[in-house]
This record gives sequence, C-alpha cells and structure tokens, in this order.
Amino acid sequence: MKRCTLVLFALFIFFVTPVYSNPAKIEWDRWGVPHISAASESDLFFAQGWAQMQAHANLVLKIIGTARGKAAEYWGPEYEESDMLVHTLNFPNIAASFRKTQDSRLQRIITSFTGGMNAWAKAHPNGIEHDKRVVLPLVPDDVNLQMLHLFILQFVGGTEFNRASNWQERGSNAYAISSKKSASGSAMLVQNPHLPWSDEFTWFECQLTLNGRSVYGANLLCFPGIGIGFNENLGWTHTNNTLDNADSFNLTLANGGYILDGKQLSFETRPDTIWVKQGDGKLLPKAQLFYSSVHGPVLKMGRKNALAIKVAGTDRPDALLQWWKMANSDNFGQFESALKMQQIPFWNVMYADKKGDIFYLFNGMVPKRSYGTFETWNTVVDGASSKNIWNGYLTYDELPKLKNPASGWLQNANDPPWTVTLPRELNKQDFPPYIAPNFMSLRPQQAANMLLEDSLISFDRLVEHKLSTHVLLADRVLDDLLSSIDSSASPQLLEAKKVLASWDRCADSDSRGMLLFYAWAMAFNPMNDYNYAVHWDENKPNTTPSGIRDKKRAVQLLGQAAREVRDRFGDIAVPWGTYNRLKRNGIDLPANGADGAMGVFRVASSQRDGLTARVVSGDSWVGIIEFGKKVRAKVLLSYGNSSQDKSPHNGDQLKLFSEKKLRDAWFYPQQLAGNIAYTEIRKNDTFIRK
Repeated sequence: MKRCTLVLFALFIFFVTPVYSNPAKIEWDRWGVPHISAASESDLFFAQGWAQMQAHANLVLKIIGTARGKAAEYWGPEYEESDMLVHTLNFPNIAASFRKTQDSRLQRIITSFTGGMNAWAKAHPNGIEHDKRVVLPLVPDDVNLQMLHLFILQFVGGTEFNRASNWQERGSNAYAISSKKSASGSAMLVQNPHLPWSDEFTWFECQLTLNGRSVYGANLLCFPGIGIGFNENLGWTHTNNTLDNADSFNLTLANGGYILDGKQLSFETRPDTIWVKQGDGKLLPKAQLFYSSVHGPVLKMGRKNALAIKVAGTDRPDALLQWWKMANSDNFGQFESALKMQQIPFWNVMYADKKGDIFYLFNGMVPKRSYGTFETWNTVVDGASSKNIWNGYLTYDELPKLKNPASGWLQNANDPPWTVTLPRELNKQDFPPYIAPNFMSLRPQQAANMLLEDSLISFDRLVEHKLSTHVLLADRVLDDLLSSIDSSASPQLLEAKKVLASWDRCADSDSRGMLLFYAWAMAFNPMNDYNYAVHWDENKPNTTPSGIRDKKRAVQLLGQAAREVRDRFGDIAVPWGTYNRLKRNGIDLPANGADGAMGVFRVASSQRDGLTARVVSGDSWVGIIEFGKKVRAKVLLSYGNSSQDKSPHNGDQLKLFSEKKLRDAWFYPQQLAGNIAYTEIRKNDTFIRK
C-alpha cells in the first residue's frame, strides 16, 4: 500500500509540476547566419521573425508596405501603380480569407513569426529608418499578402501582367545525382536559384532546430520556415518551370457588361480607395471602382474591350505549411506526402536523399484545360467562350515526374520536363499537349553536357561544375565567326579575330576576349533560333543549335562590338572582370559568370553602371549537399545575409563569389563551435545577448 501511494504521488508531481524547457536560442555565426534552436514551433518561429528583422528590418518593412498596397500612402506617388495592381486583384480580401481558412498549425506559425518581428522592432527602434516605421506593427495578414504579391505577380502571372520592362532574369539551376552516379556512393543535390539581388527576391539563410531536429537552407524574406533546404536525411530545391497557369482574356463589352457564350453578363464591382502621399505629407484619396468578370479581375477597361486575368494559386493558402512539412520529412514517402498537398502554385522540385534516391517533379497548379497546346494558351485568350475558362488543376498523379532515372542524374535549368535527364525518360506524348512546351536552351544543355562528361561524379567535381563559367555559345558559333574573317578584313576585325581565337571561352574575371564576345553576342541574339545555321532539333537536344546563318551580318556585328569595347576601355582584350563588377555597400570587386542566355552555368546578369556593369541578378543562394553518413554541404549567399546599412554582412560574401569559392555550411554543433560570433537567448518577449 505504501509503495502504491508513492507511485501515485510521483504521478501527481509529474502532471502538476510545470515542464520547463530551455528557452529559444539564436547562435549567430561569423557570416551572420542565425542557428536557431527551440523546444516548440511557437518559440522557433518567434526567434526566426526576430532574426530576419535583425538582418533585414528596413527591407522587410518596405516589402510588406508594398504587399499591403499602401506603398503610395507611405512613400509617395511612385508606388501608385503598384498599389493599384494589389487592389485590382483584391489581395487584401484574399489574404484575409487565407487567414480564416489556413490550417491552424500554419496560423500559429505565422502569428509567432510576426510576433518575433514586432518584438525586434520594439527592442531596436534605432535600427529602423524613420520612413519605414509607419508599416509597424506587422500582422499575420502581411505574410499572406506577401505570398500573393510574390507568387502571383512575379511568378504565376509575371508575363500576363505585362511586367517585361522590369523583368530581370529569374531562373535557376538544379542537379540531383543518385548513388549510382556518385563517386562516393552518396546522393548529391545542387540548389541554385537565380533571382534579382534586391527587394522581395532577397534570400535569408538560417538553420532551424526544433527539439534536436535540424533543417538548414534559405527562404525569401517575410516568410517563416525554409523554402530551399536540407536536413540530415534529404534535401530539395526549386527551379522556375515552363508552366502557364495564368491567362489574360479579351472581353467584348456590351451595354456596360460583357459577352459570354452569346449572352450579356454584368461585371461585379467593388469600390475602393488608393491613398497617395503628397510632397507636403498630406494624403490624397483616389477613389476607384474595380471590376471583375467570371474570368477574373479586370486589369484594363476600354470602350469596346476589356482585359481580364485568371491566375492559379489564390485558392491555396497553405503553401508555407507544405514547405515546412517537406523540411521535416525523413524519407521520400513523407516528402511526397507533403508534395501531394499541392499548395505551392509554381516551381519544379528537385530532390535527393540519404538512401541514394533522386526525384524530379514538374510541380505547380497546372490548369485542366479542355483543348489546345501550350502555344494555344500562351497568348491573350478569347473571353467570349466559356470553354476557354479553366476550372480545376491537374492532380499530383497527372504531373510529369521522374524518380531514379537510368542515367543516374537529373537536371533542370528552366527547361521543360522532357529534358530533365538524357536519354529522355519522360515522353511529352504521355501528357496533355498544353502542359509544357518543347525546347532546351543553351544553359540547360551546358548543365546536361557537364554531367554527361563523367561516368562518376565526386563532390568536388560537382562544385567545379556549379562554378563553371564556360560559354557554350562560343562552342556553337565562334569557329564560324572567325572563319568568316579573311586576311583582307580591316585591321580592327583582324585584331578581334586574334583576341577571340586566343580567348579561353570562359567568363572568368581575368578572361580576355569575353567582353568582346559578350558585346557581339548581345547584338547577335543567341535566344533567336533563326540566327543559327542548324536549328534546335528535339532529337539532338543538347548539341543544337549551331553555326551562323548570316555570316556577313555576324562579322559586321563583331566590328561594331570591337568599336564599342575600344571606345569604352581603349582595349578590346580588356579582362571580363574589369567590366563586370560586384558592387554593394561600398564593395567593388571583379565578377565572373554571365547571362544564362549564353549557355553559362554560373549566371551573373548585369546592368550598365557608368563605364562598367553591375551584377544585379543570377546566382543568389547556392547549396551543394552530399548525403553520406554525415551531411556535407557547401553554400554561398552571394550578396550576404543582411541588407541593413551598418551590418558587416551586407555584401561580405561577394569576395567569395569573386574568387569562385563556396563556404562550409556549419550544420552540426561541432562544426558551429568556434564559429559563433554571439548568442541571443529569449527572455519573455525579447532576446538577451550573451
């Protein structure tokens, strides 16, 4: 009896005594990467919100102000067009509906995340620029608004919104190497999104450890969790896919309405007001009446016609939860279960794991259409017939996907799914003809050709491939160009021929001849198949196109390029890095890499900046992971893990980029030990620096 009493007493103590756990902790490493550990999701994401603000507070607030459709109200007329689009598409109301219908787990994650952001702002008011303070406090709807703003405006509907003038290169490279192709017998993965190096496309690197389970990677600003990452057992990445899941419809107007199937329908209308801050600080209200049809919201209203748009993804509120479930998967079965949620509206998925498996998915919300090819729908669609209005999406089982191909490798560099491995294993004829086009541009060809060179690939060789600046376009056209310049040509052309003949056909910072070839190539237009003597052939996808169709024109363009380079630098053999520069936060270094249209795997797209050019897009986050007994990873966040003006991490990784180097990812505690700059411990609603 006494023993029974003692047992009952022990049980009483267990159930009534609070269970204390270690508080959330942020260990900031020497590169400004937060390694966050916590005992609950609430603490984990509160800490991530705090950390993201510490690294990017002012940029976060600018992004959120824009996503709210209040940027003109906060900062002036230059943002009026952006605000108008947010309100035209009714994002504020859709975001509110997301909050109400989201999985309760995701609701808690987002609430904790924004709570941590606000806590940082309260503790560090001097870290926030005066004009950004108006955005505070942040609320959960802000995360949903940014999801809509980024996913729908920049990816799903980017082309349809006629944003080409502001559209910088947005693409990606991805490799997955199976155990059979790996020299070590361990699967490997290359993560390499290409996005603009600014604004809402900025990546934030971090490690999240929940009760000892760790995931490492990066996510775009204003989002909790990890968007591209790896854990002890598996990893994944994304590339932009050739997916048309937004359509513009041309509506025929009649008597204040529009015609559908021969009948007149009325528009739904919604009044709203855009507020615009004036030079004197006063707010000017601009009342608007927004229209919507059965096709979707109306972007433009004319006298006889209107343009409406239908986009995928505004009915899927749980994308962030899907990513978090992907990040916490231990095996392919769990990972695939997360993919089957089909909440992420865009982006291919590339995967590798500890078992040696690799996998590719043509992911996204693919509209289920009643007819037509990809080209049929990649234009403005007739809005007068209801057969053109799609409803519903292809299921997970209906999407192109490939696991463990015979080749032992998978690649995607924004090409359609049909060339994800060679020889091809996905047959376009097995899928609806509207699902994706059929092409393979030079960059994915270079990606595939590098893998085809090796019977087995080591980790170091994979790093070498990732950092390759070889210009595939030169292999296809340079011999034709040089042979077209005979001994009677002008001294300038003969000099250009000599420079290009001795060029290493790479875009390294010290490559002489690259700038001359680049100036010629931009005039030649390598993306236009018509310019080649041999056009792209689907039966020879990685070796065509080639040759030059109009050699006389090509030689004339070279003469113009030589004059342009000489006028600018006084030397047509100037090193590539003299022209192409890495500039940020007072840093100015020579760059390597080039525009992906030239068939360069190391993408570094630039804009003119005086006499030189500044890299503004391309390799942003890079992760190369090998899933052996212990995970091995090399990473780089090209522009650094902070955008705050006074942060030492604003641009501190550009030197590694310039030197074609990566850094170790300190995934395990013993790797992190000795590399911690400082630690913050949560105490109530703040963090105390230790």
